[in-house]
Amino acid sequence: MVEKNSENEDSARWVLACELRRLREASGRSLAQLAEETNYDRTYLHRLETGERLSKLPVMEALDAVYGTGELLVRLWRLARLDAFKDRYREFMRYEAKATIIHKYSLIVPGLLQTEDFARLALSMGPTPMSRDDLEEHVAARMGRQELLRCNPSPSVRIILDESVLRRPVLDPLVWHDQLTKIAEAAARPTVTVQVLPFSAGVQRLAGSPLTLLWMADDSAVAYLEGNGSGELVEDPEEVQRYRLSYDRLRDAALSPDNSFALIEQLVEESRP
Repeated sequence: MVEKNSENEDSARWVLACELRRLREASGRSLAQLAEETNYDRTYLHRLETGERLSKLPVMEALDAVYGTGELLVRLWRLARLDAFKDRYREFMRYEAKATIIHKYSLIVPGLLQTEDFARLALSMGPTPMSRDDLEEHVAARMGRQELLRCNPSPSVRIILDESVLRRPVLDPLVWHDQLTKIAEAAARPTVTVQVLPFSAGVQRLAGSPLTLLWMADDSAVAYLEGNGSGELVEDPEEVQRYRLSYDRLRDAALSPDNSFALIEQLVEESRP
């Protein structure tokens, strides 16, 4: 069994690991048999059962199918992946998961639009070195956030990207081309709007402050401000309204969705390796 201690006894990740082990043993399967059925490495599956690794969504979907557990493991995984985020993000993540409207302004490629290779590169360049396992866990958690763009119904998403996001490539040309392609593909989704704030718009009130606004089904809203290694969740309605007005001004200064999409497609073509 997974070793239980005071640090993990209440974590969803520990519960998920225990349930993975329980389901396999109850089914009479060995790790080798499970690996053959799912096409996932035996050692990798073992590390999921010990809580050493956090999987990606397709792994949980495959295991739910093998065990006939509906979406049990997927639901546990959604809770467990929050453990990969620092405390200051967790409440924001809970709001994001149930938001019906998401508005973002970003100075970097936002996690919701990142490719796996770009996320891995971006996370590896952080100020705090990570082990390979920790890096892969953070990549899996970031990719898991993108599930909300594929759920039904999915939230209405508007993302304003500063033009610098699209003009400053990573050193790997293929990673960069794939990343721009993913942004273009996201912008083509019916529930996603991407706008570009051009250099010609000049300095704006929020120009140096990444911002996310989230609206819930009951019309309540929160704002989340990202700083250098810190984040602030704003729940006061009057403050949220002020940030909404600032965001609206940015939206008005940005290129139209059609012109933004045309620019992104142009950059996709120019970036072909």
